[in-house]
Amino acid sequence: MTRALVDFVFSVEGEGWGDDAELESLVSRVLAAAASDLRENENQPFPEEPTEVSLVFADDAFVRSVNAEWRDQDKPTNVLSFPAFPIRPGGMPGPLLGDIILARETIETESRDLAKPVEAHLVHLITHGFLHLFGYDHMEMAEAEKMESVETRILATLGLSDPYGDLEPERI
Repeated sequence: MTRALVDFVFSVEGEGWGDDAELESLVSRVLAAAASDLRENENQPFPEEPTEVSLVFADDAFVRSVNAEWRDQDKPTNVLSFPAFPIRPGGMPGPLLGDIILARETIETESRDLAKPVEAHLVHLITHGFLHLFGYDHMEMAEAEKMESVETRILATLGLSDPYGDLEPERI
């Protein structure tokens, strides 16, 4: 049996997220696949003991307040990631990797707009947030292309298609 690379804790701070056991199972599956992919395909090192991720399943109001306070953007967004310590891709994470915060209403709206199941979009955003904790970014075109490539590969292992399709990498 292989050892876990990542442990997680999660909190539900908003209505409408569904059953906690189902969320826990989903998060466990996504983080295990993402961590395994990073180790195998990107030579990402992991500490001897699993690094820990905190996830908050919130509503738009919660995410808007965090986004305003920490990023000076007074609006909700689908996912926020806050690394415990800055690392670059391939750097050794510490015992605490960081936090991922997800906004339910924004995710549901985007899912409708994209004509995809909410769970598929949620899996994508958890993966996206997780990669940010490892230093992946999309500010520059080369970074965006790399991050999207890794994301797409991880999502494929989870049975999901390329969320970007023929779109140009997003730089935000």
